[in-house]
Amino acid sequence: MINVTLKQLRYFEALARHGHFGRAAEASSVSQPALSVQIREMEETLGTPLFERGSRQVRLTAFGEEIAARVRAILQSVDELGDMARAAQHGPAGRLRLGVIPTIAPYLLPAIIGRLSHRYDGLELRVRETQTQKLLDELADGRLDAAILALPISEPAFEEVPLFSESFVLVRPAGDADKPVPNRDSLREMQLLLLEEGHCFRDQALSFCNLRSSLPRDLLDGSSLSTLVQMVGSGIGVTLIPEMAVAVETRSAAVSVAQFEEPRPERTIGMIWRRSNPLARQLMQVAQVVQEAGAALRAASG
Repeated sequence: MINVTLKQLRYFEALARHGHFGRAAEASSVSQPALSVQIREMEETLGTPLFERGSRQVRLTAFGEEIAARVRAILQSVDELGDMARAAQHGPAGRLRLGVIPTIAPYLLPAIIGRLSHRYDGLELRVRETQTQKLLDELADGRLDAAILALPISEPAFEEVPLFSESFVLVRPAGDADKPVPNRDSLREMQLLLLEEGHCFRDQALSFCNLRSSLPRDLLDGSSLSTLVQMVGSGIGVTLIPEMAVAVETRSAAVSVAQFEEPRPERTIGMIWRRSNPLARQLMQVAQVVQEAGAALRAASG
């Protein structure tokens, strides 16, 4: 009988995902030699190599590719056993793996973490900040329990819960504070600074300005809202940011903030999780906490 352990399966999945022994070991919270030993023992048990070892990267062999999807399905089923046990409890308990997009995380997370810690004693919150597509992939693979992002996602596999909406504001140099607020047609003629590709906020800003993703040469990209605001403060151009980011991002920059005329550009913030997740009732309670945090943040900035 083939005796592959659950630990070996988890190490295999981590190495297949990261393609590097060091990063896989770090993600698994073990030493690299310990992970290497378990992978080698798994290969010996199965009687065939699972990875091609290179000097800088490891790759799955043909057989490794063949079993990778099955290993992920097995691990997801095992994790769901724990979820089923937690689902029998009244409120969220144990580990909660929560993903958040970068244009929400720095502004909303402190309030969320404080409220969850106060309300659910013993809850172990693990936060993952990354772009929307990566969050969707990790949710589908069972590496995350839920994610906070901009809706709609429109994926049949996920439950979507809208929580609140917020407007985008215009950030421009401090010296422009008394100038009329440009409309979307005028914005297209300005040096507009946007987040780099992959951020959903970029797409929302482009949609408001009625611009395509294939940008004209006078539009510039940044890696974060903080970078964009500091560039505006240096006189390089103008940008759009969500209202929740204003207090944090504009406090140390020589910029002015203006509201657009109606209809204002806005986004809907929500929480999603797999429809098959047995923790749906507990995740709905977490979603209510996120909604409360969003309301408090908007009240403070209003």
